[in-house]
Amino acid sequence: MSARVLVVDDEANIRMMLRVCLEGAGYAVTLAGDGSAGVAAARRAPPDVALVDLRMPGLDGLAVVRALAHDAPGTAVVLMTAYATIDNAVDAMRAGAVDYLAKPFTPAQVLHAVEKVLSQARVAHELAELKRAGGRGVRPRFDTKNPTMQQCLSLAARAAPTDATVLLLGETGTGKGYLARHLHALSPRRERPFVTFNCAVVAPSLIESELFGHAKGAFTGADRARAGHVEAAGNGTLFLDEVGDLPREAQGKLLRLLEEHEYVRVGDTEARRSDARVVAATHRDLKAAVSAGTFREDLYYRLAVVSATLPPLRARVEDLGDLADAVVADLAAQHRRPSLTLSPAARAALGAYRWPGNQRELANVLERAVILCEGDAITPDLLPEEVRGAAPVSAPDDDTLEAAERRHIASVLARTTSLDAAAKALGVDPSTLYRKRERYGLR
Repeated sequence: MSARVLVVDDEANIRMMLRVCLEGAGYAVTLAGDGSAGVAAARRAPPDVALVDLRMPGLDGLAVVRALAHDAPGTAVVLMTAYATIDNAVDAMRAGAVDYLAKPFTPAQVLHAVEKVLSQARVAHELAELKRAGGRGVRPRFDTKNPTMQQCLSLAARAAPTDATVLLLGETGTGKGYLARHLHALSPRRERPFVTFNCAVVAPSLIESELFGHAKGAFTGADRARAGHVEAAGNGTLFLDEVGDLPREAQGKLLRLLEEHEYVRVGDTEARRSDARVVAATHRDLKAAVSAGTFREDLYYRLAVVSATLPPLRARVEDLGDLADAVVADLAAQHRRPSLTLSPAARAALGAYRWPGNQRELANVLERAVILCEGDAITPDLLPEEVRGAAPVSAPDDDTLEAAERRHIASVLARTTSLDAAAKALGVDPSTLYRKRERYGLR
């Protein structure tokens, strides 16, 4: 069924443009010419997404957002405004909006915003299901200001409806497994199995049996036939984690699975069919492995029909503050602690650290801090020594104007959540701040 979009705007030409744009993309659209009509329409038939104008006579946009949060809590609200400021955005998010569009906007920007919030809603639904099934831990976060991460999410959204094999690359801890689940949740296979097989944790001698299954008597101890992970995936998704560690002997069988959708159990002669969609991930440089002869070139190209490289956390400086806040909130709830915040000094230390373990290391560091915290704020003394030691310390005798500027910029970057916000606080253009940040080696 098509997603339902409610458009609330007092300008008829805006309503008509949005109807043409959204219906052309396959959405079911309802129009409302003022805030009261929009709230009434949402009460009759709660939409998946509501595009709400900020300034309207009578019930304004923020009032509509608050009403929808109460009357249609499952609706993702995007505020539309010609007066796009940080204050407007903050007010909108506090009222319950998930995003905002600055007028004038293009049809492509509208569709991108709608697709993004629908994608986030699907992931939230999947995570809720996982939680009900007994899952615990820190939730993955797919809202990002980082262009590279945005490209990865966009690629996943575009590849999800297809059966194409997807290869996810990136350092350990960057969230490749979460993105694989995200892709599965966006796909038509979302109600079918999602089966994970980690090629790095199974003994090489057992990998073929675990992955493809074995026949009775195939080897000593095989007293009965057994299905493998490929068969368990059925017509769902098979996630091959750390595929770069797959032994050369098993690579040929995987290639056959990808090319012919067939496999043979160890010790058997009968070819079996598989309709599983394969998503693979690795932290290894597969091109280098191909050059070294440890990974088959033909298999690499079959895996990399669609590929994406997730950026390391140190390259996502604009996301670090939001990620840290979200992780602290999740962990505080998990450990039944009252609401906790990060002190400015702790936030500065987190921002200066390089995070070789990426998001996984961030979660571990903050879990320790949440458990040990006795007050209502996480301070640097609760962080590991290597993280505390990364905080920038200026020399007391360095009183040059350049040193003062560097300290001031570092301070503003540490307490703001994005380069744009920092540039606004400093009263400079974002491109100017970017050049100064690079010049001073700040992140």
